[in-house]
Amino acid sequence: MTSPAHFQDLGIIPDRYGMPVAAFRYYPQDELLYIQWYGNLTAEAVILTAKAELAAHKEHRISLILNDKTEATGDWTEAMSWLEFEWLPLAMEAGLRAFAYVFSPDLRNLYISQAFVEHVSDLLPAQLFYDAAAARRWLLHQHRAAS
Repeated sequence: MTSPAHFQDLGIIPDRYGMPVAAFRYYPQDELLYIQWYGNLTAEAVILTAKAELAAHKEHRISLILNDKTEATGDWTEAMSWLEFEWLPLAMEAGLRAFAYVFSPDLRNLYISQAFVEHVSDLLPAQLFYDAAAARRWLLHQHRAAS
């Protein structure tokens, strides 16, 4: 996601083999965490990254998450329950107010992503997108509407 806005690079989350799973960029003026995912995702990699996101909440005010999986594939279905019942309540308690999801071109990933957003959207604004720019615009609108 390119933007003229100032951001802080919060680093890359590696998998157990040292390969990048996700990169975090924080946009403080928007309270937005941009997560760019990479590679063939597994449930283990998704949970590892979600735990790192929760840790980022302790250092930064994160109201919005833009989850960009355009460079990722894989089936992380086994992480769904953990994300819904463990991660989501903790993220909301830490200040999460809206969640935008940019689809992966991988069909397996697409279906699980749709299911995840359906579950999340019962608790907070969540929307699916095909590009990061549209997702960011929607998130910023959610942020202004909530303010």
